[in-house]
Amino acid sequence: MNLTKKTILITGGGSGIGYATAKRLSEEGNTVIIAGRNAAKIEKAGKELGLTGIVCDVTDEVAIAALVARIKNEFPDLSVLINNAGGALLYTLGEGAGAFDKAKTEFETNYFAPVRLTETLLPILQEQPEAAVVNITSNVSFHPLIILPTYSDTKAALHSHTVALRMTLAKDTNVKVFEVMPSLINTEGSGPIGGAENGIPPSVVADDIFNGISNNLYEIYVGDTGQQRDDYFSNPFTAVEQFNQGL
Repeated sequence: MNLTKKTILITGGGSGIGYATAKRLSEEGNTVIIAGRNAAKIEKAGKELGLTGIVCDVTDEVAIAALVARIKNEFPDLSVLINNAGGALLYTLGEGAGAFDKAKTEFETNYFAPVRLTETLLPILQEQPEAAVVNITSNVSFHPLIILPTYSDTKAALHSHTVALRMTLAKDTNVKVFEVMPSLINTEGSGPIGGAENGIPPSVVADDIFNGISNNLYEIYVGDTGQQRDDYFSNPFTAVEQFNQGL
């Protein structure tokens, strides 16, 4: 897919992977819009990168309706949606863990939000000669990290949804569906699990996203994810044990 001179919306674009990807895609001659719920971050990122920033909580139905209305009015040529907004809660399962409430919070952002936003924007995407939906999942899409248990659940669910969406849209639309699976990334939220010391820079993810989409790689593995996936499908039990060793 040609990823230049496109109009692109990135959720969670105020920092981390979203910010780096917005920067990379802007440099390729695309019109990039970033959205996020933190007004200060979005305003700052928009000014730094010289692009449009829209304050929007992707879990809020009213806010999503307003975002889509603005896209229709100001950016009717939108051809790429990158569902990047997400959140993770670090904890372990067990009595008193509050897993239900934590899972509900994570699923609202990590799963239900991209499902709703994608479906709402599909009419616009389908009007373009070439279009794409890009879902940012994780290496935990195929095996859990036990200190991020329900976050892992959300990414497994989004992975499954992405595969189904890809197969369905390929039947009668021009909309391609990509999935990006990063391993540990150095972001603001990854510090407690070693992201600052061992995480990949977000700019590497941005480069892999650009290169992967440009080469029609529908599953884009970043960092250690490709090897971790191969290990899992070779010997699932051993792979999961090694993935969670010491936790």
